[in-house]
Amino acid sequence: MPAPIRLRELIRTIRTARTQAEEREMIQKECAAIRSSFREEDNTYRCRNVAKLLYMHMLGYPAHFGQLECLKLIASQKFTDKRIGYLGAMLLLDERQDVHLLMTNCIKNDLNHSTQYVQGLALCTLGCMGSSEMCRDLAGEVEKLLKTSNSYLRKKAALCAVHVIRKVPELMEMFLPATKNLLSEKNHGVLHTSVVLLTEMCERSPDMLAHFRKLVPQLVRILKNLIMSGYSPEHDVSGISDPFLQVRILRLLRILGKSDDDSSEAMNDILAQVATNTETSKNVGNAILYETVLTIMDIKSESGLRVLAINILGRFLLNNDKNIRYVALTSLLKTVQTDHNAVQRHRSTIVDCLKDLDVSIKRRAMELSFALVNGNNIRGMMKELLYFLDSCDPEFKADCASGVFLAAEKYAPSKRWHIDTIMRVLTTAGSYVRDDSVPNLIQLITNSVEMHAYTVQRLYKALLDDISQQPLVQVASWCIGEYGDLLVSGQCEEEEPIQVTEDEVLDVLEGLLVSNLSTPVTRGYSLTAIMKLSTRFSSVNRIKKVVSIYGSSIDVELQQRAVEYNALFKKYDHMRPALLERMPIMEKTATNGPTEIVQTNGETEPSVVEPKHPPPVTQPANQANDLLDLLGGNDVVPVIQTTLPTKPASAGGELLDLLGDLSLSGGPTPAPAPSVPTSQPSFLLDGLSSQPLFNDIAAAGIPPMIAYNKNGLKIDFTFERANPNPNIAVITIHASNTTEADMTDFVFQAAVPKTFQLQLLSPSSNVVPALNQGTVTQVIRVLNPQKQQLRMRIKLTYTHKGSPVQDLAEVNNFPPQSWQ
Repeated sequence: MPAPIRLRELIRTIRTARTQAEEREMIQKECAAIRSSFREEDNTYRCRNVAKLLYMHMLGYPAHFGQLECLKLIASQKFTDKRIGYLGAMLLLDERQDVHLLMTNCIKNDLNHSTQYVQGLALCTLGCMGSSEMCRDLAGEVEKLLKTSNSYLRKKAALCAVHVIRKVPELMEMFLPATKNLLSEKNHGVLHTSVVLLTEMCERSPDMLAHFRKLVPQLVRILKNLIMSGYSPEHDVSGISDPFLQVRILRLLRILGKSDDDSSEAMNDILAQVATNTETSKNVGNAILYETVLTIMDIKSESGLRVLAINILGRFLLNNDKNIRYVALTSLLKTVQTDHNAVQRHRSTIVDCLKDLDVSIKRRAMELSFALVNGNNIRGMMKELLYFLDSCDPEFKADCASGVFLAAEKYAPSKRWHIDTIMRVLTTAGSYVRDDSVPNLIQLITNSVEMHAYTVQRLYKALLDDISQQPLVQVASWCIGEYGDLLVSGQCEEEEPIQVTEDEVLDVLEGLLVSNLSTPVTRGYSLTAIMKLSTRFSSVNRIKKVVSIYGSSIDVELQQRAVEYNALFKKYDHMRPALLERMPIMEKTATNGPTEIVQTNGETEPSVVEPKHPPPVTQPANQANDLLDLLGGNDVVPVIQTTLPTKPASAGGELLDLLGDLSLSGGPTPAPAPSVPTSQPSFLLDGLSSQPLFNDIAAAGIPPMIAYNKNGLKIDFTFERANPNPNIAVITIHASNTTEADMTDFVFQAAVPKTFQLQLLSPSSNVVPALNQGTVTQVIRVLNPQKQQLRMRIKLTYTHKGSPVQDLAEVNNFPPQSWQ
């Protein structure tokens, strides 16, 4: 048989191929020749054939048929054969294939070989692809080589020991005696691998961490020698002595100094020297400085040293390299909570990064800018962030608008500034704001009594300019409905009042009803606003005509509102002024989520916030038909359903719903409450002249309880009594999330025994924010006429980190006061 071609010739031949098919043909032809040679047990050219096979493997062609030939080469006595054999084993074998176990004896023999280079090959192979079984069998040989005086073998043995510890952590103590003298070695290669081994052991075992803390002075001494040493061509990289070893030592110091005062104290001086003496003109120096900053921030360092570290990051922000700027912003974001004042000094540089062309740098700069906002700089920072909101890409607008809302709510210097800021956001990025922004702004406006005339005038002007931003249009419609009389009378003292007639205001609202830009929710706001103006304007006949027209609207929601309002005109006109009078002051009872509104003065005013809402939660079938007992007689408490209830066939067009535009929990899109036939007028209207429409819910002194706590999701129950009906328990769930990711599509469902009757109101949101940054609330009303012990089964569904989660639980430990 002729001698096979050499590897060099094969490479040259393959490179001459003009097409992929031609290359495949060459490879197949050569593979056939190699197979024939393997079958004939040709020892002369086995090494050459395996080398060619490895090249084909690197090109992506199958080479598994050469695995056993690699083992034969490893067993050879020639170094050249062993070298190719071990290389082939590392490329073609892994621990998933049983063939690799056949190498164990060969590796053991080679670890005890008289030639250091053969021993080095065996160490490299074991450290690269050794399985847990091989590591257990050969750990003793590795430990012996770790104690040898040969620097070449010690550095390879140290890295092999790292692999053994990763595969079999319980063998860690075997290597402990061998680590005593590793840091005394002068060879930088041995020092480097020794530090890697010590780092691995400290990360995996608290006992090892405590044991190696005594090495801190020795590590400090090595690092100091590296900084102070003169030029060494063997270790110099861009004018810095062995930066790789410096970085490794800094990482190990960070682990050893964390939460330990003595170790931190011992390394403070050397960290200051590294931070001040390292050259920053090259990336090598920046890498060392970055590791130094991370170490300073992680250990219990002095305040002056932490300021120095933040100043280094501040210098990084001025670097032309985008990667360095990004790293600096990310690091500052991690430290801003602990060293706020030091980071504040670099505020102007951070704000300048908002103008960077790089998307990732802009995002980090935006997050850091919001973290720097406080009561002292709120005006300046908001000016910059609002400018950024105007010009940024659409992908940033939602997060930026949300951040502006939160910062304004927390640090607003005045109510007028707060209102102006939020209106500016709605004007420029209204389509991107969070669902709860509309009810939050409405609540803010309602509570700012002295700003009503100014606000309604500003919003009216905004409507004339642009009706494409739906959240802004919804807030404006609500305000015009509430304070339209102030707009027409021109009572604004904050700025020059505008002259507007009633017909002009109604023209604008009617324009919203017919506009193609308006969503169904916006049309609902507009129709309700027109209805409210029937008690504030004199153009009642025009308003009646508009309402009657929409009684036949194709939009079911709009049609039902119009039918109910029309019935209010015809049959209950004497009650209209009381039902549509101005909103009272509202209290905010939830934070970082949709605003919840409670009645504070017991008046009969039902017109409350109409928020824009998350998608409605689908209720189970047995909860869709909520019992009318829960709303009966004079014990009327506002209950809003998520979906439209089925209307009785006998009711026809006589249905009346006075709560159709209410949403007291900041829940889903405003939907009508259960409609009632006029043959049962006592349901909502009896005694209305002598009693308030709503009764306050009075706390009954019932202790709260934890109903569910699993996988980072916690559900708390708080209890109230519906006054004056003691048989109704009002349970409010509070869902919080301790994990690092939001829980989306959150749905809470509940069921009770047949002797109870349960009504589940709409949730405040369907997203449970991460890291306890907010809660989702939902109200459950339980009718317990027989005063039996309360039992409940709950079902939770949500999406977490892209995976759907579903869980069932039983709650049987309700406080006796909640059901007695």
